[in-house]
Amino acid sequence: MLNEKLKDYRIILASGSPRRQEFFKNLGLEFDIILKPVKEEYPNRLRHFEISNYLAQLKSLPFEKKLQPNDILITSDTIVWHNEEALGKPRDKDEAFKMLRSLSGNTHEVITSVCFKTTTSEKTIHDITKVTFKKLSDDEIWYYINNFPPMDKAGAYGIQEWIGQIGVTHLEGSYFNVMGLPVHKVYKTLNDIIEHK
Repeated sequence: MLNEKLKDYRIILASGSPRRQEFFKNLGLEFDIILKPVKEEYPNRLRHFEISNYLAQLKSLPFEKKLQPNDILITSDTIVWHNEEALGKPRDKDEAFKMLRSLSGNTHEVITSVCFKTTTSEKTIHDITKVTFKKLSDDEIWYYINNFPPMDKAGAYGIQEWIGQIGVTHLEGSYFNVMGLPVHKVYKTLNDIIEHK
C-alpha cells in the first residue's frame, strides 16, 4: 500500500515520541528518526491550532537546508486547549496536578498539528478532538502522577493510560489524535504528496 508508493522516498520523522513512532510502524512505513533540539516557544498572539501549527513548523526549520530531493520530513506538535489557554507538557508534578485538576469534570480540546516538508513544498495539517473527563478525586490524580509519569505529555496525561481508562467519559473525534497523531490525516496527506510530485 502506502509503503510501496513511498519506496523511492526517505521519510524522516523528527519526533522522540514512542507513540508517534509506533503509529508510523503500524502504517507499514520505513522511516528514519532524526531529532534536532528546538526551543518550543511561540508568540503570545497565537491561539488554538495556530499554536500547534507554529510549533510543528518551528521543529522543521533546523532541517531546511539539509533535505534531499527525495526526503519527506514530518514534524508534529500536540497541545491541550482548555479555558482559552494552551496546556503543554508540565514542568513538575505540582504543575501536572494543577493541569489535571483543571481538566477534571470538564471538556477540553486536544489539537495535533503535523508539518510535511520537502525541498519544494510545505504542508501543515491539524486535527481537533474533544475529550471529557469525569470529576477526578485528588487521590486519583496523585495516583496517576506518581505511577504513570506525565511529564512528556501535553495536558499531563496519556489517554491510553490508567487515567484515560478510568476518567474519560466522552470523546468526539479521533482517539489517535489524542495520543499524538491524527493517523487518518497523515495517511491521506502522504498519499496526496506522492500524487502531486
